[in-house]
Formats: sequence, C-alpha cells, structure tokens
Amino acid sequence: MYKSIEIRTIDEALYIIETGATVREVAKVFNVGKSTVHKDVTKRLKELDGNLYLLVRDVLDFNLSERHIRGGKATKLKYTK
Repeated sequence: MYKSIEIRTIDEALYIIETGATVREVAKVFNVGKSTVHKDVTKRLKELDGNLYLLVRDVLDFNLSERHIRGGKATKLKYTK
C-alpha cells in the first residue's frame, strides 16, 4: 500500500469515530467515492490497526441500524415541503 492510502485510511477512521459520520458523509469530506471509504475502513483498516477498526465498526453498525429511520425522516421532509 502507498503511504498516502494508509494515512487517508487512518484519517477517515478517526473522522468517523469523532463525528459518527456515515460513509457518504466521509466520502464527501475526503473527496473520494463511497466504495473507497468502505474498502478503506473495512479491509485496509483491519490490516493497519485492529483496535481502531473495532471502534469504526461500532459506528458503522449503529449507522446501519438507524438507516431506515433516517430514510423515513427524509421522505417525510420531502413531502412536507
């Protein structure tokens, strides 16, 4: 792996932990694709730092469990405007 990819992966992970951001939000902040962020924080991060990976996994699992609620709120907001 290139050094810049490793640094980006760690930075993305720290950002997710600090803000609780979704993969889409992280992709916008770091100007990369959703697939890149997902690969960084699931596969690459696991190899780089196992403990950091577990912390990120907790946030990603929480976001996944809330996904249907966020979608419902977005739909409600769309039709109330």
